[in-house]
Parts: sequence; structure tokens; C-alpha cells
Amino acid sequence: MTQSLPEQHHTHAQTSAGRAATPVVVVGAGPYGLSVAAHLRAVGVPVRVFGDVMGSWRHAMATGMFLKSTPAATDLSAPGPGGRLADFRRLHGEPELTELTPIPCEVFVRYGQWFQKRYVGDVDPARVVAVDKAATGFGVRLDDGRELAAAAVVVATGLNGLAHVPDELRRLAPEGPGIGALVSHTSHHTDLSRYAGQRVAVVGGGQSALESAALLHEAGAEVQVLVREQRVLWGMTPDLGRPWTQRVAKPASPLGTGWVLAAVCKAPGGVRLLPSQARLLLFRRALGPSGGWWLRDRVEGVVPVRTSCRVTRATAAGSAAHLELAEPDGRAVTLAVDHVLAATGYRLDLDVIPFLSPAVRGAVACVPGSKAPALTGTFESSVPGLYFTGSLAAPMFGPMMRFVAGTEFAATRIARHAARLTTTR
Repeated sequence: MTQSLPEQHHTHAQTSAGRAATPVVVVGAGPYGLSVAAHLRAVGVPVRVFGDVMGSWRHAMATGMFLKSTPAATDLSAPGPGGRLADFRRLHGEPELTELTPIPCEVFVRYGQWFQKRYVGDVDPARVVAVDKAATGFGVRLDDGRELAAAAVVVATGLNGLAHVPDELRRLAPEGPGIGALVSHTSHHTDLSRYAGQRVAVVGGGQSALESAALLHEAGAEVQVLVREQRVLWGMTPDLGRPWTQRVAKPASPLGTGWVLAAVCKAPGGVRLLPSQARLLLFRRALGPSGGWWLRDRVEGVVPVRTSCRVTRATAAGSAAHLELAEPDGRAVTLAVDHVLAATGYRLDLDVIPFLSPAVRGAVACVPGSKAPALTGTFESSVPGLYFTGSLAAPMFGPMMRFVAGTEFAATRIARHAARLTTTR
């Protein structure tokens, strides 16, 4: 069930003089891009959205995966009531999800696609290949050769292109990590059953590593997990009836319980006011690697996990990968596998965003000690009219920007500021 967009949501808005207004271009059609576009259209700002709707969730996650977030932390930001995940489920006659119900990725994808049709309208699947400064605003070029002017540009590309594979593992794939190479990143896969019957080492100790290991094992692979930390951390099973004393001692938040998480979720704008070193420490330390509570039974006692284990060297020997491991007792052992799956996270690096021209990229000030953009309270970079949201904004606004729960805070502020900006151009 979808709802037609009101008249103000038409893509090509008109000025009072009758000529087409210059749109805001949103690059990316995931949770943040769709939320920003929905708020822009709700206030009558012309907007063009480019990308594959929920593309990362469809193409960079293996079949059978679940969200780590709870239903309360999984709502995209709609400009009015009726756009929550619970609303989508109710309209489609599906049972309500609770904190004790892990959310399948395919459910979240369907929700995002419904949200797009209901609040955003057309999304152009063309890929943005260049964004450069123009006399007023920006010039945007697409992979099909089209060019258009933009009053402002919102970069909402999520983690696309930011996958991190450590140098020692990259040596296994001189042509680059990928499905056909000896090493790949978890974001390269939609189907892990291709490794059935093979020996696979999963490097990492977070949700992506642990869930991939469970899926590999269940698909018939001989898998083991290599974790640098001393132990694997697991989330706590949600308690839906916590007494008030526990709720005061450890208040709930979209990212978990505890005063620190509650504070950074309640006031992401306050995080931005912290000294840059404190912000980066919070970004790097908050919510370290862990597995969802519902995944534990599929891993513990089922999949071999080596803790306090570090890969010191990786070499290719024919069709196999040989990993030299440093064990906690100081011994060095060698592990031979058919494939290495790097669940080694992402690095926020403006230099690898391919569509920003060198002039634009060079004009974007970065957070000291990182390659992430420094942003104002409205998510605008040092280049006027260029906004960044989602994970790229996390070093400024805290860990909530790494999750869908941050869409409300980001989308409302970007849309409000960009609306004022477009009226002056």
C-alpha cells in the first residue's frame, strides 16, 4: 500500500516567476538519503535523489542476516506521522516487532522501499561521477553523461567504498580484495553459500564477523574466527520489564543502556561541542565490537573462535592462503585456508569518495586527526552548500550517526538549513 505524493513533492518545483528552481542533489538512497529527501520535499524544496534505493542493504549484506538494532532504533525519519517501521508492518498486515524480535535485513529493505514511494517519489538510479563548484552552487555529472546544476549537495552514501582490509591481508589479493580473490570483505557478499565445503578464516570480532561465521557454518563451510580481543563480547538479552531502579541506573537509548549512550543519543549536537580529541575517542571507543544477543547460540560452542589472536603475515600458496598467527602465549602458528573473509570494518576517508572533484575535496576541512569532514551544527562542511550525513558525520556528532536512529536528528537539520540556502540562490 502506497500513498501518492502531495503536490509540493513534485521533483521540479517552480519559483514564483514560473521557472524551474535549482534542486538540492542527494547522493545516496539509503536511510539517510531518503530521510533527508523526505524532509526537503515536505517543505517544498526541489530535490533530486541519485542512487540505488537501499542499495547497501541489498547488495552488501549476506542473505539471512539480521539487523543488530532494535525496532525502536530502526525508523527512518518521516516529515510527519505514519512512516515508522511499525506503521509499515501494520499496513501490510505483518505482526509488530519487539526488542525480542531480530529484524531480518530483507524486512528493513522492504520498509525502506515503501518509505521511498510514500515520502520521496522518484529516485534516479544513475551514479553521480563528479561534483564540482559552479558560479552558484554545484555542477553534477552522472555516469550516463547528463549534467545538472545543484543549489546544494548532500552526501549520504553510507559506507560505500569505505570498506577496510588491513595491509597484511591485502597482500593475498594484488588485484584487490573481492569474491574471486583469496581475501574479500564482508561487504562484498550477498551469498556466503559459495564457500560450502571450503576452509574459511573470518578475521574480526564484531557482529559482521560473528554473523558471517554462523552463516558460513550453516552453509557447510569449515570456518573459524580470528579475534584480536581477549574475549568475544555479546549483547544482553533485552529485559522488557526492568524495574525503575535499573532504568535510572542504566537508562535506555536507541544504542543500548547506560548514561553515556543515553547522553550521546539525546544530544548529538552536544557531542559536536566537545574538543576534537574527546570526540574522536568517543567515536573510536563507544560501542566496540560485539555480537547481538540473539546470535550467541549460533556461534558459541558451534564455531571455533580463537581469541587474543593476531594475523602477522599472510601469503598466497597456490589456491590457498597461509596466515601466520601470533598466539597469546607468544607462539607463532600457521593456518592454511581456502579463503579469508575480512570483517574488519570501515575507514572514514574523504579521499576515497570518487565523485568529489579534487578542488572540492581539497576545500573540505577535516576533523583534526582524521579524514572525516568537519561539520557545522547543520551538517554543512567548510564548502558552503555541501553537506555530509550518516557515518561520515559520526566523528562530529557521535556514534548515533552510525545507525538508522540518527536519521531524525540529521535530516531535520539539513533540510531546514538547505531550504534557507536555496531561497537565496
